[in-house]
Amino acid sequence: MEKIIFHIDVNSAYLSWTAAYQRQYGENNIDIRMIPSIIGGNSEDRHGIVLAKSIPAKEYNIQTGETILSALTKCPEIKIFPPNYDLFMKCSDAMYQLLCQYSPLIQRYSVDEVFMDMSHFNYNYMEKAIEIKDRIEKELGFTVNIGISTNKLLAKMASDFKNKNSIYTLFKEEIQQKLWPLSVGDLFMVGRATEKKLSQLNINTIGELAKFDVNILKNKLKSHGILIHNYANGIDNSEVRDKNYIEVKGIGNSITMSHDVNDREEALKILLSLIETAAMRLRNNASMCNVIVVSIKNSDFYRYSHQKTLEIITDSTEIIFREATKVFDDTWRGESIRQIGIRLTNLCDNEFYQRTFFDDKKVDKLRAIDKVVDDIRNKYGNTSIIRSTFINSDVKPLNGGVGETDYPMMGSIL
Repeated sequence: MEKIIFHIDVNSAYLSWTAAYQRQYGENNIDIRMIPSIIGGNSEDRHGIVLAKSIPAKEYNIQTGETILSALTKCPEIKIFPPNYDLFMKCSDAMYQLLCQYSPLIQRYSVDEVFMDMSHFNYNYMEKAIEIKDRIEKELGFTVNIGISTNKLLAKMASDFKNKNSIYTLFKEEIQQKLWPLSVGDLFMVGRATEKKLSQLNINTIGELAKFDVNILKNKLKSHGILIHNYANGIDNSEVRDKNYIEVKGIGNSITMSHDVNDREEALKILLSLIETAAMRLRNNASMCNVIVVSIKNSDFYRYSHQKTLEIITDSTEIIFREATKVFDDTWRGESIRQIGIRLTNLCDNEFYQRTFFDDKKVDKLRAIDKVVDDIRNKYGNTSIIRSTFINSDVKPLNGGVGETDYPMMGSIL
């Protein structure tokens, strides 16, 4: 019996989750999904990009990834709402908990995407899909697309079909009708550069790619040519990997200051406030990091960075800040700082962590403190417990938003 795989994708996740929260707690009488609105940074602080946009905002040709100032130029009356990482994770977790009632095999692949093995509902999978979609909308307040097929690739492609709040199937017998007429750029793993190379071979649709000589593709695109040829033909044998945390490439924060910073002590306070948030996310994702990157943009808008590979993986806020301070001192050229950022990469699952003779002697104590602080903040809010260095300081105790976190919509390996 062939498998039944669901791919569930939240519609305009950041905007939908913000709207659902506002509606639930009466913060806004207007559903921001129904008006020109975006989720992004604060234009008054000279930074920020569009992370998500409402359907009415699309009518002004506002694009995800463009600057807030550019969006305001296109639509001066557009409503701007800041990203709320804690809220987004709570919404993602709430959806995951609901889905756990339907399958023991769920792969969280991004903050707003989930794969589910629903083979045990082979006889009534559509009934269950309708039930899941309706429950998410009724109980959680946002909508999803559900793609259904016999493998992850086709389920993903099905959920990307245009209409929102819908259920689509893309079984192998439907490939020729539903998949092949689409532009080749719509195929998973075909980016702009690959699309351009395929166009030079007169390959413009997924169907044309599926029928093309695979040996020529291999010659032109190496192993990637074979991969996308398989995908065009609906071939994918990857398993739904049971992981209750979100796979991320890296976790980080950056902030553009409202004034240029020239003082090292102030810069390090800002760096610490960014690390406080990033390290909490790291631990919340059951991950540890091995590389720390500090980036700086000066008052002339020139950006540079430096990184350090740690001898021992860590998720400790104290250790990350200590090492980041060294990286900052090696990086900063002494000029005025307009923007500063921290990035934690080369992540691994914390279940593989083992103490070594080279660990900081206080590492267990530091990690225990982090856990207590995280628990308090999760229960009573991020500002319920702060470091004394931020008392009577203009620097916020925790800084940064969701935009700097690598939540891949999909990875190179399904």
